[in-house]
Amino acid sequence: MGYDIERFVGYVNEGLLCSICRDVLEDPLQAPCEHAFCTACIHGWLVHHSNCPEDRQVIDVSLLRPLYRYMKNDLNRLQLHCRNREYGCEMICSLESIDRHERECEYSQIPCSNAGCTVQIERRNLDGHLAVCEYRSRECPNGCGYTMLSAEDAQHNCVAELRTELELLRSEMICRVEEAKHEMESRLDSQRRHMVQKESILQNEIEELKSQMSRMMSDVRSLMAAERQHRQELEQAELEKREL
Repeated sequence: MGYDIERFVGYVNEGLLCSICRDVLEDPLQAPCEHAFCTACIHGWLVHHSNCPEDRQVIDVSLLRPLYRYMKNDLNRLQLHCRNREYGCEMICSLESIDRHERECEYSQIPCSNAGCTVQIERRNLDGHLAVCEYRSRECPNGCGYTMLSAEDAQHNCVAELRTELELLRSEMICRVEEAKHEMESRLDSQRRHMVQKESILQNEIEELKSQMSRMMSDVRSLMAAERQHRQELEQAELEKREL
């Protein structure tokens, strides 16, 4: 949809009107036949049709192009009233700058920024509304730190709120202690398993060393017995030699 022609000051050239909605072009596009349309209007038209609404020539979305520069310049120079004119705004801007003005217009209707409040208020009156809004929040003046809505003032009880806060902190502390306990138990269990595994490896190594020592002692005893046998044989040979 285009800009309502009633908002414009002075004469508006026919070529600057949308061929579909007959309002002043908004975000315009032009067909090869040179008829111009608002982007939203022509896209909506081409959902159900495949031709120009003015001369019935076949067109497609891919054939649409931006408005000629001279026409775009003429369009941007048009003067129109702010859409908040009915609320008291008397500003008249060029079409090129109207959007920027309306985003900042003091007469624009904007929602209250307080959660839960559905009031629409003029931007210029927002501060005054926020000061009395029943959904405004503030910190308890008695120092408990609780943030409350004005509607809750009568029901607010600092002691009860502090007790609730204390219970929450206690619960949080218990949870943290339990988490730390489980973490420590997990670490100790892991270290215990590691030590048991290490102990088993050391025990196996000790047993292997004992086995090696046993074999070595057996070999030593065998060598000593062989040495005695050899000595005895030498002594026997010496006796036989003497007798001969």
